[in-house]
Amino acid sequence: LHEEIIDFYDFMSPRPEEAAMRREVVKRIETVIKDLWPTADVQIFGSFSTGLYLPTSDIDLVVFGKWERPPLQLLEQALRKHNVAEPYSIKVLDKATVPIIKLTDQETEVKVDISFNVETGVKAARFIKEYMKTYFALQKYTLLPYLILVLKQFLLQRDLNEVFTGGISSYSLILMAISFLQLHPRIDARRADENLGMLLIEFFELYGRNFNYLKTGIRIKNGGAYIAKEEIMKVMTNGYRPSMLCIEDPLLPGKTVHFLQYSGYLAQLLRSKSL
Repeated sequence: LHEEIIDFYDFMSPRPEEAAMRREVVKRIETVIKDLWPTADVQIFGSFSTGLYLPTSDIDLVVFGKWERPPLQLLEQALRKHNVAEPYSIKVLDKATVPIIKLTDQETEVKVDISFNVETGVKAARFIKEYMKTYFALQKYTLLPYLILVLKQFLLQRDLNEVFTGGISSYSLILMAISFLQLHPRIDARRADENLGMLLIEFFELYGRNFNYLKTGIRIKNGGAYIAKEEIMKVMTNGYRPSMLCIEDPLLPGKTVHFLQYSGYLAQLLRSKSL
C-alpha cells in the first residue's frame, strides 16, 4: 500500500504545464473582471493556491471590490458574452451561505468557483501554506501532501468533496490530517516515510472507529489537542447536533471559536474503510 500511495501521488501531482494551464484560466477570467471593474482585486485560494489539488479540482477565486451586494448576475452576463465558460455550465448560487458563480472553462474544461469579498478562503490558504513551510522540516509533516491527495480522491469518488452537497471542504480535510499527524503517538519513533499505507489505515481507524464525535472537537493551534464539546457548546450556533464533526478554526483570533460541522455519514464511510 505504501508504494501504491507513492505511485498515486507521483501520477496525480500537478505538473508544471497543468499549473500553467490553470493560470491561463485565471487570467482569462481576471481579464473579464477587470474590464467590468478595473480596480477589483482577484485572488486565488483553495487547493490551487496551496498546491494540494487533483487534476479534477476546481479553481477557487475571490473578487474584492466595493459593492453593497455581490454582483453575481453582472459577472455571469459578462462571462457569457466573452465565451469564457461552456454555455450551460454557468450557475449562480445566490442563496448559498457564500454566494458564488460556478462555471467550466470553455478551453480546458477546468471548473471554477468565483465568490466576492470573502476573506476566509484566502486566509485559510495562507495558513496552510505557512504551516507546511514552517513544519516541513519535521519528517512527519512531509507526509501531509501524500495523505491529502489520496483522501481527496477517496472523497471525490463518493461525491463528498463539495460542502454545499453535504461533503467536506479541502480546508477541513487538511485540518483533520494535520491533527492526525500532530497527535499521532508513535509517528516520530519509526520511519514514517516508509509507512504511508499504515498511516492511511490509521487515519481511517481514528476518524471512522475511534473518534468520539459526540464529546470531542479538534484543535490545531499550539501543537494540537482534542477539546471537550461540553466546554464549547455555548458558542455553537442554533442547529448544533452532537454527532457532527467539530473543528476549531485556527484562523480566528483570541477566544473566538468557529466550528465546521458535517454529518456523521463521513464517519460511517471512514469506518467502512478501516474494517
